[in-house]
Amino acid sequence: MQTVNWGVLGASNFALQHMARAIHEAEGARFAALATSDAAKAAPFQAFCPDLRVHGSYEALLADPGIDAVYVPLPNHLHAEWTKKALAAGKHVLTEKPIAMTADEIDGLIAARDSTGLFATEAYMIVHHPQWQRARQLVAEGAIGRILHADSAFSYDNRADPGNIRNRPEAGGGSVPDIGVYAYGSIRWVTGAEPVALSARITREGGLETFAEVTGTMAIPGTAAAGGFSFRAMTSMRLFPRQEVVFQGETGLIRMTGPFNAGLFAEAQLHLFRAGQADHIERFPGARQYRNQVEAFGRTIRDGAPYPWHLEDAKGTQAMIDRVWAAENA
Repeated sequence: MQTVNWGVLGASNFALQHMARAIHEAEGARFAALATSDAAKAAPFQAFCPDLRVHGSYEALLADPGIDAVYVPLPNHLHAEWTKKALAAGKHVLTEKPIAMTADEIDGLIAARDSTGLFATEAYMIVHHPQWQRARQLVAEGAIGRILHADSAFSYDNRADPGNIRNRPEAGGGSVPDIGVYAYGSIRWVTGAEPVALSARITREGGLETFAEVTGTMAIPGTAAAGGFSFRAMTSMRLFPRQEVVFQGETGLIRMTGPFNAGLFAEAQLHLFRAGQADHIERFPGARQYRNQVEAFGRTIRDGAPYPWHLEDAKGTQAMIDRVWAAENA
């Protein structure tokens, strides 16, 4: 198996705690280089990867001929810019969500991907988790009948950390850019539906959005409106932590626990309830979605294997986010 040599742009805490370690541990991957000008920030990465090359700038890492793929965990407003730069440097790219701040920006990324022939996508790790793959399978098989309602909730409280990048609106902060991609994109991925109509109730602190409750109707493109379903999606950076997703059908219900930070917030579980049948619970205690994501990315660039989340999928979620902002001002 050909090993994919990875470089990471920036020594973010998320990269340190999750993705850099996933790259280091993934089969067929090698964490080869890190870009940071701060030796102190590089040290904890080198602690678990002693052979790591450290470049003093992002440009230097992109110029490294020994790097095949780049992971971009920079602040939200820099994602599209450095995805393009990495593609221009001849690297495959996996960029943290949201990969852009507007859907139109993603058009430029799609064009750059297609013109270079390289693979670039958003790091939407939940689609690599068996809990979500199972939910999608059950819905597609009609296990709960026609979907009538979907409900997603994702909240945490970071008011005590004003320096957190998520609390900086100029850097693409706010609950919708940070976790709306999960609350909205997960419903889209499981059901194949897109919003038909939506309304939004949003709370702001100054210019920073800290709470959003979005409700409306979704339907699978090309189907009659009568085949759609209602939805509610809540995100907040000022509420007690909560993560839950429910798909409610004509004949049953799927409830997912720990759906977004599986194994950290709670054990990933899928509860299936159907009339006249015993309640069914599936647990996924050992699944590692970040490692799965790295390995799937490697199979795609090596062998052309199918990948479950493309730039077009990310654009669909971002288009929904754009509609949320428009609904706020309607």
